[in-house]
Amino acid sequence: MIATTEDGRSLEVTVRHEVLRVEPWGTDSLRVRAGRHRVLDDVPGALLPAKPSSATAEADGRTGRVVNGALTAIVEIADTDTGIDAQLKFVRTDTGEELLSEQRAHFWWPGARLFMPSRNGYGRLEQRFTAYDDERIFGLGQRTHGRFDQKGLVLDLVQRNAEVSVPFLLSSRGYGFLWNSPAVGRVELAANGTRWVADDARQIDYWITTGDGPREILGHYADATGHAPMLPEWAAGFWQSKLRYRSQEELLSVAREYHARGLPLSVIVTDFFHWTHLGDWKFDTAEWPDPAGMIRELGELGVKLMVSVWPSVNPLSENYRELHERGLLVAAENGVPFHAPWKDKGFGVEMPVAFYDATNPAAREFVWSKVKENYYDLGVRAWWLDGDEPEIQPGHPHNLGFHTGPGAEVFNIYPQANAQTFHDGIRGEGDDEVVLLSRSAWAGSQRFGAALWSGDVGATWESLRAQVRAGLNVAVAGIPWWTTDIGGFHGGDPDSPEYRELMVRWFQYGVFCPLFRLHGFRDPRPGFGPEMTGGPNEVWSYGPEAYEAITESLRLRERLRPYLMEQMRVAHEQGIPPMRPLFVDFPADATAWDVSDEFLLGPDLLVAPVLEPGVTARRVYLPAGATWTDAVTGTRHEGGTTVEAAAPAERIPVFLRDGADLPIRAE
Repeated sequence: MIATTEDGRSLEVTVRHEVLRVEPWGTDSLRVRAGRHRVLDDVPGALLPAKPSSATAEADGRTGRVVNGALTAIVEIADTDTGIDAQLKFVRTDTGEELLSEQRAHFWWPGARLFMPSRNGYGRLEQRFTAYDDERIFGLGQRTHGRFDQKGLVLDLVQRNAEVSVPFLLSSRGYGFLWNSPAVGRVELAANGTRWVADDARQIDYWITTGDGPREILGHYADATGHAPMLPEWAAGFWQSKLRYRSQEELLSVAREYHARGLPLSVIVTDFFHWTHLGDWKFDTAEWPDPAGMIRELGELGVKLMVSVWPSVNPLSENYRELHERGLLVAAENGVPFHAPWKDKGFGVEMPVAFYDATNPAAREFVWSKVKENYYDLGVRAWWLDGDEPEIQPGHPHNLGFHTGPGAEVFNIYPQANAQTFHDGIRGEGDDEVVLLSRSAWAGSQRFGAALWSGDVGATWESLRAQVRAGLNVAVAGIPWWTTDIGGFHGGDPDSPEYRELMVRWFQYGVFCPLFRLHGFRDPRPGFGPEMTGGPNEVWSYGPEAYEAITESLRLRERLRPYLMEQMRVAHEQGIPPMRPLFVDFPADATAWDVSDEFLLGPDLLVAPVLEPGVTARRVYLPAGATWTDAVTGTRHEGGTTVEAAAPAERIPVFLRDGADLPIRAE
């Protein structure tokens, strides 16, 4: 049976024990939920409340449709060999062109949706859609596989270091799709069908949108899940970090050296093990005797201090007992509530630690109270949310119990909830500058001021190539603030000529990323523990030739900051990421959908990073529909062509669109 709801804008479909609801949810967008016996409103997701809509719905018992602007959903109850089954199709309202259609798994059983019960209303859920031979799929968060087009892949929907699950995709067919469930599972983007799977959850929930090109689709997605705040101007500069500065004096000496050399520096980072114990959330005064004084001196140098704050809680922490007794830690379905091994201060050997439950509002308030007292009140205003997947070992989220639900159903939302801890706390202080560097994210993380970086990636050319594609898919997935560890995280010999070349090229790429940050665990690398620090990782650590090239990258970034801040304003207001694939601005150019080793920074800059050693030139595709000028040579080219661009050691190819005037060359 299909019926319109009382407001006349939605449909409710009942087939046996399944209830299917289709309702307008934003401009040109629809939300679909399917459950056993009823549709639930208490399952966590990424969508903000829907605004009033002029959508219309109609039904005649066996068929129905909902029209919301440019998107129409058609639902039919079809006869099968075993009875009836409801199936949805989404089309463009003006032309009737099919965008996406649900697909039956089998002519007999099951249909487009499957619920395999496990216990107490939970079960394995599947949602199937038709596959289209000419379709290309982008987004879905950050992956290490190095692919741009996600079509043909099977992707786990789970959070891991460097593998960030943001289940929103943009299709070359002209739609955007959000799997609005933080459940652990997978998506299969196969040739014979697309299948979304939740291992153990209560209902299917997805959202679909369309629009006049990728820009409009990305704007609708930002409207539905939240816009990023406006990035503070200071955050657009250069961030210095290494693993790790072991003391206040060591960190200050680095900041002073940048100042003495006249080099731009906006942020410097104190990484992990600056604390007494995990879960104390405070400086160890033996190594950091005067944090407030340190922050004041940094401020006089024009530098912000960023502090690494982990969600882990050592049982030796002064806060552990209260967190445990108040039920503010992540629970375990079986066994004791410790979820990762860690060699923390006070442990002679590796021992297990717990995690605070960021899905619990009371836990968020407790953690912020400690962070405020021990960091914020001292002047810290920049936050590094490391290990917030959360980094459980072994990776069995099904054994976790959260305030908002079982681990299998809600695990992927943890980094978003952890970002909310800091966002809400900072805003509660009357402060509107929120900058959170997070190792993981989920749909909607951007509205809490979460910036994502690509995690602990390798220090190799292969890794650099993968970062370019990963960053573009992160942008499509709705996270506009993104960066990498320049030079890669794992390894890199500062004295190696080969590695120095990689470092220079990575810096040249990093200039044009939304955030510009040096970090890494350089050789020589000691074993894991509170005394670790790693080799040198400042811009002068790589020899005089590399230093000259790197410092030119620093100065180029400074010249570009006004332009970048304009693009951050666009991201804040319109939901269009500053760094993006060519097809976002040139959707009518078929070739632009295939280019994975170039990108746009805003509308006027096309960047072609060097991704191979020993390269002094590379081929660059210039999209049709614009003229392009080499930013250094001044040579003009018509769009829709491929050129051989010079890429000497000191620069990468950059092109300006339609006569744009930007300060790429130094005066």
